[in-house]
Amino acid sequence: MRQIKLLVITRPEAKYMSVLETLPPGTTVVKGNSVHELSKDVVDADVILNDMNTGDVLRQIFPLARKVQWVHSLSAGVESTLSPEITASTVPLTNARGVFKDSLAEWVIAAALFFAKDLRRLVHNQEAGIWKPFDIEMLGDQTMGVIGYGEIGRAAARRAHALGMRILATRRRPELCHDDQIVERAFASADRLQMIAECDYVVLATPRTSATDKLIGPPEIAAMKPSAVLINVGRGNAIDENALAAALKERRIRGAALDVFVDEPLPKDHPFWTLDNVLLSPHSADHTADWLQRATRLFTTNFDRFAKGEPLLNIVDKQAGY
Repeated sequence: MRQIKLLVITRPEAKYMSVLETLPPGTTVVKGNSVHELSKDVVDADVILNDMNTGDVLRQIFPLARKVQWVHSLSAGVESTLSPEITASTVPLTNARGVFKDSLAEWVIAAALFFAKDLRRLVHNQEAGIWKPFDIEMLGDQTMGVIGYGEIGRAAARRAHALGMRILATRRRPELCHDDQIVERAFASADRLQMIAECDYVVLATPRTSATDKLIGPPEIAAMKPSAVLINVGRGNAIDENALAAALKERRIRGAALDVFVDEPLPKDHPFWTLDNVLLSPHSADHTADWLQRATRLFTTNFDRFAKGEPLLNIVDKQAGY
């Protein structure tokens, strides 16, 4: 096995990094969390692994990485990783795409059931000792529209379809859904208003790029049914939060289930906190007990491929941003 030097930008307390002990013989691992700690070793590093952080250290040391052949982001989102130097470089960037899709997809279904079965009312009545039957909805009678039909969007759609839901989707290339057995109809992003108008649940599973900034704003919210629910497991930038908060407060749509936000942690004075038709998650819908270990194991799988000269998995389109 050839000698490979791996530079890991990580926090000292990151216990999940013990997964790296399974790397093949001949691998030299250098860990640090600052430019000062890593600037000397990055010069001859073959691989750089960027842990769950802002990307500031990577952006500063990357110009010094004269031998680097591959950079990996332990997160699925790479918006904080794509510096101008990394974007312009021919060095491949990979990410954790797909690792978190199943847990996020389950959360989408949980959010839909939360509204369909009015679980907030059930809990409130139970706590108040109130016996008051009420009608609920069947998800199988509903339509789910997925904006961003990638790994996460497909995983959510598969589960919703298994419950009998009708599935619509938008994506950059809707023709790729031609043979999809789950999606009844795919729309181009420019036609999303037409799709949204048909949906009972609108699921956002988009990456953070300039093209997705405020993808859901006043026109999209106005196109939603008054009984519709918006679910976001992508990135917070995709929603005009002021427009959504106003619509929720005025009951122009039924509700929203949100795992991601423009500012995180969500500010204490944000109107979302006080709305009873919002389900909030602190960006932890994918935080299973072993989520960080699973993300690291994907890297080790890719590392084995790199060491053997095989094609890497999850190569990011740097121009598209995901």
